[in-house]
Amino acid sequence: MSTINIKRVKTSEIELKDRLVSIQRVAKVTKGGRTFSFSAIVVVGDENGVVGYGLGKAKEVTEAIAKGIDDAKKNLVKVPIINNTIPHEQIGKFSGGFVFLKPAANGTGVIAGGAMRAVLESAGIHNVLAKSKGSSNPHNVVKATVSALSQLRDAHTVAQQRGVSLGKVFNG
Repeated sequence: MSTINIKRVKTSEIELKDRLVSIQRVAKVTKGGRTFSFSAIVVVGDENGVVGYGLGKAKEVTEAIAKGIDDAKKNLVKVPIINNTIPHEQIGKFSGGFVFLKPAANGTGVIAGGAMRAVLESAGIHNVLAKSKGSSNPHNVVKATVSALSQLRDAHTVAQQRGVSLGKVFNG
């Protein structure tokens, strides 16, 4: 398969919106009893082709979310968007989570569930068909979706990598 073209983005240049995907109360059992803390997975994006995810853990919910946002801002990737949809079909995988993304016609909307919807909307994709297969764990689904989005390539990138003209990419 092709190499993943991850384009890093600087956070100072853009206005990011955050979305809480999942929050869980986790417990650590010690000699003195149970110690509870919170784990939050957060997705940030500018709704214009930039998206990232992060995980935050803390004793308080607000602190966990804030840590997740900070972590997400460190892991931003640029996604090619053409006519409010993705350029081509793509499969993403992370651990037990598999996702399938397919471009859709204008007016279709985001046909995706929970965790995938948050990632796709944060990236600014308005028309896409998506299916999650395998694990429904939000952590795996978010990471598989970001993996699929980072593997997307537009026609200009393909032409540049192959060293041919744009017309040759489409016409063979």
